[in-house]
Amino acid sequence: MAKKKTEGYLSAKESRRITRENRKITNALEKKRKRKNVPESEYLTTMHDPNNAVEFDNLHTCFFTDAGTVRSVDGVTFEVPIGKTVGVVGESGCGKSVTSLSLMQLLQRPQGQVVEGEIRLNLGDKAYDVTKTPDAVLQHLRGNYVSMIFQEPMTSLNPVFRIGMQLDEVIALHDGEGKSKEDIKARTIELLEMVGIANSEGVYKMYPHELSGGMRQRVCIAMALACNPKIIIADEPTTALDVTIQAQVLDLLRTLKNKINSSIMFITHDLGVIAEMADYVVVMYAGRIVEKGTAEDIFYHPAHPYTIGLMASKPVVGKQVDKLYSIPGKVPNPINMPDYCYFKDRCEMCVEGCEGAYPCEISLSDTHKVSCYRYYGENREEKADGK
Repeated sequence: MAKKKTEGYLSAKESRRITRENRKITNALEKKRKRKNVPESEYLTTMHDPNNAVEFDNLHTCFFTDAGTVRSVDGVTFEVPIGKTVGVVGESGCGKSVTSLSLMQLLQRPQGQVVEGEIRLNLGDKAYDVTKTPDAVLQHLRGNYVSMIFQEPMTSLNPVFRIGMQLDEVIALHDGEGKSKEDIKARTIELLEMVGIANSEGVYKMYPHELSGGMRQRVCIAMALACNPKIIIADEPTTALDVTIQAQVLDLLRTLKNKINSSIMFITHDLGVIAEMADYVVVMYAGRIVEKGTAEDIFYHPAHPYTIGLMASKPVVGKQVDKLYSIPGKVPNPINMPDYCYFKDRCEMCVEGCEGAYPCEISLSDTHKVSCYRYYGENREEKADGK
């Protein structure tokens, strides 16, 4: 008789046990989130640096599935300074979008939950910890202070409503106090013109399927900018667009950012886009930040083997190669992450000590930080942050 395979196998009994445990955890978290009349003192906080628009501090976001707990974001810490663009880069499934959805509190609940850490949002005169802020208050923060340009414009827009109606709804909900229907329509037309749509009156009456991909993306950008937010999250806004439209959208985002003096958190796979847009770069792998610094630090002095691999896998104009480089191996199972460096099994630059615990963050300069054993030395205690 053939031997039964047990690797990756989950019995019905074990699955039920996991589901019961998950339900206890998610019910407790949901109960806390849905409380009403929560005193403001519970979610008020202080920015570590008032020049930052938002600060992620040791953020842990998990998805409680029937197969186990997926740690999508596992202790992420970085800042988005006011008026700057921060590029978040990494391969699919590394936690980029989940980090941004944690800020917007648009995770698929009850399975998706922020279980630890803070997200400090600078409102000017005060700061809120988004992870503790109740839903009723968040409704006023979304759109007014933080807005998001989603990845796929066709699924972001409702196919059964006209463009004008969808934009009007955003303005009426978040910024409609004291405005008549005519005022709201005038603002919608103004937004459509601002994002470079010439036939704004015509587009106002159209359905999403009547527009091209680039036009739909512009509508999504107009929707995100409707209330002049302080932070714009752009989740791969150019993925579905051709190169010429991509360049126009990036130029548009850059112009509008300067016009309304907002910060951008730019999520993408494309290193070329990051090089053009970002002031600071955060490189993520398997839910953790492996390297962060200014765009110059990352592009001219990449330190982590994963960042070096990403740079090497990008085709270079004028350089002839027989085969493009690709990082070997595959990402570890998110339900059962190893207790050593997550990149170790794929790394081609391993050194002595890599089999130890996950490496802590080392400061290579005031702006450049990396989590890698290659930079551990005798002065580790002096260089490692908080160690």
